[in-house]
Amino acid sequence: MTGELNAAFHMADVRDKRITRRRAVAVGELHAGPVAYPLIVERRLPKGDALVMAEIAGLQGAKMASMLMPLCHPLPLELVQVFCAPVPERQSIRVWCECASEARTGVEMEALAGVNAALLTLYDLSKPVEPALRIEGIRLLFK
Repeated sequence: MTGELNAAFHMADVRDKRITRRRAVAVGELHAGPVAYPLIVERRLPKGDALVMAEIAGLQGAKMASMLMPLCHPLPLELVQVFCAPVPERQSIRVWCECASEARTGVEMEALAGVNAALLTLYDLSKPVEPALRIEGIRLLFK
């Protein structure tokens, strides 16, 4: 049937690919600034503990990757780890997301989605106290 359709876009056909172990790690950073940074690190933001909430949101973001990106294959994730670390010299929070699975296609979109969800959550929880927040450096470290 694939040959009969003339679709402008389609999911990649991965049926002939071998199932292998897949792993990806992504990273990104929220520059929080002098007002929000200590409140995040000391867990005193008005909306609650941003670090814990960001890690939970990152887990959810990785699991929802195929729902957010129409051509992303839904994968059975066997590992999702999200870690937020303060970077005092930059007044920022660095976020890592690692995903792993045994699948026919990679898990890099899941890792990137996890980092984005965590960073957006940090942004959302911090914006009432700091209007000049900045997200940057989102990238894939390993696949």
